[in-house]
Amino acid sequence: MASEAMFSRGIIGKRIIIIDATNKSLVSLHGLVVDETRSTFVVETADHQTKRLLKSAITFRLEGEQDVLHGAALKKRPEERLKG
Repeated sequence: MASEAMFSRGIIGKRIIIIDATNKSLVSLHGLVVDETRSTFVVETADHQTKRLLKSAITFRLEGEQDVLHGAALKKRPEERLKG
């Protein structure tokens, strides 16, 4: 599992791959995180579609990383994670 330090660095600008989701059609979706709110990630896919994903409904990993991240563990605004 990824450390809290990784969470505080932020996810915006990172490429993610969905490895599990309550909506199984999202599994294998990958793209660039272009925005983040307390409860969602906004991901731009390779075909330039924008998808708003509920953090609580996805498990993902950062492209090029092995750590599995549970979106529910990130249910804070990015600026709140920086505060600790």
